[in-house]
Amino acid sequence: MHAKLAFVVLLIMYHIKTHLIFKELQKDQIKYSSNFMRIWNEGATIILFAVVFLVLLKNTLNMAYGMLGLVGLAVLLTVSYTHLTLP
Repeated sequence: MHAKLAFVVLLIMYHIKTHLIFKELQKDQIKYSSNFMRIWNEGATIILFAVVFLVLLKNTLNMAYGMLGLVGLAVLLTVSYTHLTLP
């Protein structure tokens, strides 16, 4: 229960930071590279995956395996991003 709430709070903080970045972009204040923004975009995917994963599986799996799967998903997304963007 606490892990789910922590991920929801993390998602709220992610959206607040994304809104601040959006406001900066509206003012033509570009502080971040396109690569950062592409990786930042995957953050919501990882957080939402974690929430859904925890809700659906509840206590059927050990929390360690769940976190390991989440880290694996993050690594997979990062590797696929770098692989697809190489010239």
